[in-house]
Amino acid sequence: MSTPETLEVRLGERSYPIHIGSGLLARPELYAPHLAGGRAALVTNVTVAPLYADRVEAALAAAGGHPFRVVLPDGETHKNWENLDRLHGALLAERADRRTLVVALGGGVVGDIAGFAAATYQRGVACLQVPTTLLAQVDSSVGGKTAINHPLGKNMIGAFHQPRAVLADTDTLATLPQREYAAGLAEVAKYGAIRDAAFLDWIESNAERLVARDPDALRHAISRSCALKAAIVAEDEREEGVRALLNFGHTFGHAIESATGYGSWLHGEAVAAGMVLAARLSARLQRIEVAQADRLERLLARLGLPVKPPPLAVERWLEFMGRDKKNREGRITFVLLDALGSASVVRDTPEAPVRELLARA
Repeated sequence: MSTPETLEVRLGERSYPIHIGSGLLARPELYAPHLAGGRAALVTNVTVAPLYADRVEAALAAAGGHPFRVVLPDGETHKNWENLDRLHGALLAERADRRTLVVALGGGVVGDIAGFAAATYQRGVACLQVPTTLLAQVDSSVGGKTAINHPLGKNMIGAFHQPRAVLADTDTLATLPQREYAAGLAEVAKYGAIRDAAFLDWIESNAERLVARDPDALRHAISRSCALKAAIVAEDEREEGVRALLNFGHTFGHAIESATGYGSWLHGEAVAAGMVLAARLSARLQRIEVAQADRLERLLARLGLPVKPPPLAVERWLEFMGRDKKNREGRITFVLLDALGSASVVRDTPEAPVRELLARA
């Protein structure tokens, strides 16, 4: 077990650490500070449970906790009311109280639904995020966004509920299928594209190492991504300003996920194709050069990600993008590039170039 690197999300009295390293799942001292009442609901899914649940339960017990396990189905299609109710029912059946700690062990779906259950059970209980996918480690486990999906829109029902800590054990990434792993690299590339040109240069120079899951390259990518997100969340916790930049590619990406049925495209895959569309729209609006959009597309392709969206009618695109959470007064909000490494939230995009782009897509 290595010494973990620890970052902090600075939110005053609700600040919390992000621990990044190898062997963290089995470290009782990382769980102990959060076991105020002793009880711990370990929420996971049918894929992750056989791999890691015993290890986490043993660490919780060694830290003085009394864990019980709740195992959910796997996949984005199950991030819904039915499984949220199932999770609430399990907490009630176990007589969980307000001092019970909810431990979310899994990818983004588990983190989102367990976090939302923690936000709403008895008006809010503590949550610990233990992400096991790259996408969850660099993005969804940090920042306190929790939600379930609705057939008419992704993540439309949820709450802000910050975790007590995030434990990102890099060893869990060894068991990820390649497609799931590549989906996480999309979010890594996003941070460079919107906020850190030097990091984007580093990703380009180390793309093959990242695809090969080189431990040193991977740890740096996770650390830098988390540091960038932590800084943005500290500045704008509830997405009233700069935090909306984290949705680069997501306006198009969420439309892809909703229109094709949750789970057909992985979230990171949809975001990758969405980032290419957002970059192309930025070029159409003469915010960046076409060569910069080309450069981002080439990088995402090198990382093993899809860069072309599925064939959707223009009106279908606009229908789902029209329900995006960032929208104001019926107008679609886009996150567009000012340069690679810098982005802006744009609320007054003319409809004609958007339609032209989608027709070509």
